[in-house]
This record gives sequence, C-alpha cells and structure tokens, in this order.
Amino acid sequence: MKLDFAKNARRNFVASAVNGGIRLLFPFLNRTLFLWLLGPEYLGLNGLFGSILGVLMLAELGFGTAVVCSMYKPVADDDRELICAYLCFYRKVYRCVGAAIFAIGLCLLPFLRNLVHGDVPPDVDLHILYLIHLVNTSASYFLFAYRGSVLGAHHRNDVVTNIRTATSVVQYVVVFVVLLATHNYYHYVLATVAFTVLHNVLLVKESRRLFPDIEPRGVLPEENRRRVVSDVKSIFLHKVGGVISYSTDNVVVSAFLGLVAVAAYGNYYYVVASVSGLVAAVYSSMTGGFGNKIYTETKESNFRLFMRMNRLTLLAVLACAILMAGLFEPFIKLWTKGDPALVRHALTPLLMVFYFYVNQSRQTLLTFKSAAALWRQDRWKPIVAGALNLSLNISFVIFLPDAYKLDGVILSTIVSVVFVQVPWESHVVFTEFFGSREARVYWRQQAVFAVAAIVLCAMAWRVSRLVCSNFEFLRP
Repeated sequence: MKLDFAKNARRNFVASAVNGGIRLLFPFLNRTLFLWLLGPEYLGLNGLFGSILGVLMLAELGFGTAVVCSMYKPVADDDRELICAYLCFYRKVYRCVGAAIFAIGLCLLPFLRNLVHGDVPPDVDLHILYLIHLVNTSASYFLFAYRGSVLGAHHRNDVVTNIRTATSVVQYVVVFVVLLATHNYYHYVLATVAFTVLHNVLLVKESRRLFPDIEPRGVLPEENRRRVVSDVKSIFLHKVGGVISYSTDNVVVSAFLGLVAVAAYGNYYYVVASVSGLVAAVYSSMTGGFGNKIYTETKESNFRLFMRMNRLTLLAVLACAILMAGLFEPFIKLWTKGDPALVRHALTPLLMVFYFYVNQSRQTLLTFKSAAALWRQDRWKPIVAGALNLSLNISFVIFLPDAYKLDGVILSTIVSVVFVQVPWESHVVFTEFFGSREARVYWRQQAVFAVAAIVLCAMAWRVSRLVCSNFEFLRP
C-alpha cells in the first residue's frame, strides 16, 4: 500500500507546528511561574529528575523505534496479520520495560541525595517527589503507548501530536491554577501523572477508530523477531550514547555546581529545545513517509525528495538561528529579571546558537537514516560521542574558571556532535544507501547554508548589541 506522502506530510506538519507553538508558549509560562513563585531550586529538581529518568528509559532499549520501522514494509505490502503480530509483540515488550524501569528506579532511591550539591528546598521530600516522577515515567509503558506504533507506521503522527497538544493545553491550564492557588510543587507533579494516563487513553481510542482491524494478536514469526532484536541491539547503543551526551549534562552540573546552576543551564537549554520543537515540525512530519517510499520508490526519487526536505529544514534552521543570535541574550535577561545567578555572559547564548544550528542542520539526514533502518552501521558512534562528551563535561567543569563552567558543558556537546556524530552518520547514509555523487551534492548544500548562518548570525548579534546598549537593563 503506497501512502500519500504529500497529504500525510502536510497533516503531520500542521499538527507539529501547532504543537510546537503550544510547547513554546505554555512551558515558558510554566517555567516562569516556577521561577517567580517557587524559585530556581525547583527548576533544578525538575531538570535533575528528568535527566535521571532519561537514563532509566534506556530500559526501553529501542524496541519502539525498531518495531515502527519494521512495520514499514508490511504496511507497504498491506499485510495486516503481520502488523497485528508486531503490535502484540510490542505490547508484551513494553509491559516488561515498564516493570524494569520502575524496579531500577527504586534501586536508585538510596543514592538520590548524592546527586545534589548543596541544599534542597526545605518543604519537599526528595524521595517522595522522585517516586511520583518515576510512576509517571513508567505508567505509559503499562498502558497503551504501544498503540502509537500503528499510527507512526502509517505516517499518521499527526493524530498522536494532536492528542498531545490537546492534553498539554488542558494540563498546563490546570497546573497554572494549581501553582497560583497553592504554590505547592507536589500538586504540580501529581497532575502530570493524571494527564499521562489521559493521553494514553485518548491514544488507544483514536488508534482503534482509524485502524479498527489492527489489534495486538498473533505470534510474530521467528525471523521477524530476530530482525527486531538485531535492530534493537544497535538502537540501544544509540540510546546509551544519546543519554550520555544529553541527559548526563544536568547530573554533572547538579553534582558539581548545585541546583541553581542546573536551573540556569536549563533556562538556556529550554530556549534551544523550544525553538528546536518548531523546526522539528518540518522533519518529524516526514519519517513515516520516508519509510514507505524506501519500499515503493527508486533511490533517485528518494534522493530528490531527501534534498528538497533538507533544504526546507535548513531554511527553517537558518531563520531560527538568526533570530536566536539577536534575541537570546536580552530575552534571558528580561525573563529572569536580570538575576545574576541565572544570567551568564555573552558567550553562553552564542554557544547555544551554535549548538542549535549544528544539531538541527543534521536532522533530515537522521530522519532518513532512521526510516532506512541504518542503525547497525554506526552503532558505536553514539558511544564514542557520548564518552567524549562526558569526559569533556567533567574536565571543563573541574578545570575551567567558575564563570565558564557551564560554557564548558555546552562546548563539550558541540565538540562531540561536530567531530564524531556528523561525519560518522553522513558516511553511513552515503555509503549504505546513496553514493559519493549524492554526498557531494549534499555537502555543497550544507556548506552554503553554514556560511550564510555564520555571516547572518554575526550581523544579527551585532545589531542586537547596538540596540540593547541604549537600554540600561539590557546593556551588555
């Protein structure tokens, strides 16, 4: 069954764009309320728990990604029985994953206090809060998260995104009211658990409405099971490297610099993550379509589509990078009311813009690589990159002057992306699927946009500094 790439991509893009706007506005308001009503220590706790649970989610091993990509061919062949068998297999795996995450999470309870440098807010119990976060993380695996694979395999991520958007809006409104009325962090965390359950219930309802003939039943053939397990081994290494590269940053900052430093780092990273969510509306709308076209179109046709989507993504990344270069520093000052504990010098936002560009400019390549199931060929890449990032993290935090320790955390991630991840993953795509001629075309496009980004971002930063110099509060 050949899916309508253009129609589904448009639906996915619109849904992702709306969700990106919601994720840009509401979490910002939420974070601002936290900062103004509760204080930066609570933001630090949120960041720390998020990073710890990100490590625990390694127990998922990558089965979700492997199963969705394994479904692309049966969807193209319209083999409903095989899709149902995959879904049944996926459900069993996810229930085991949920149990593993909860069990491993409980084992970390005695060591929580060692991960926080300095004091914690006096009115909270670190262990109780962690348990609530742990229940929230493991709940999806016990419920119906596996149903999302059916939608993803049919290039209908817009359904999942729309459900996430609707539940998020209601969740944030409820949270705002709770925080304003009670100033109680426990109520905020408990509300997230309730909306996690609601999201899963709506997901299974919509999945069954759109695909009523697809239910978890049957036994997955041994050959298909072995293929999924083989893919999972490679994806797991990618996940380990990703956790080392990103989730350990907050843990390192917390252990060496304290919760306020985690909040400061989280504020800068939040801006990057929010803008990245807007760009993701472009490339995330294509994954299922790429997966279907790989089995229904020629390589030449796939490369033309790939380059068009890459150009579109780069245009979005370039526009966002220019705006960030000009507005990042004054925005942080306004947002945090100039709090010296939360505002860093000019190098910090510039490094964040650099990180944003190099990370987002590779996303179309990663999207196609995932759709083509090219995981085994660079399975050691994330481990090497993650190890480099972690070692540089610790080294910079220990040896750099206090004012530049957070910059060292950002710089270590940039180094691992530029010198390990980008060359390795592009080599895989252009040797395993495309060819050297296509590689030259791709890199010419990347180079043109990179030069434009450097020039235009430098101009935007300079103009911003000149404008801000006329306002005392924003003066560099």
